Amino acid sequence: MTDLELYDRRDCPYSKRVRDKLAELDLPYDETLVPDKHTDRDELHELTGQRGVPVLFDPKLDGGWLSDSDEIVSHLERTYS
Repeated sequence: MTDLELYDRRDCPYSKRVRDKLAELDLPYDETLVPDKHTDRDELHELTGQRGVPVLFDPKLDGGWLSDSDEIVSHLERTYS
């Protein structure tokens, strides 16, 4: 298991942006694909309080979770570049 966990959808352009940054920085991560319907994303909601993706867990973050692709990419660049 890696420290980084990404909750995403394969067809989401925002999720793709985060996956691309993780690949660019050669960062290992665990990926959880969430269901299509927001109402079926109970696991994600229980963990983060929301149902949208992408969501990244990083233990280096205060609170652990980031949910906006711009914020996630900025965090990855600041922390791992």
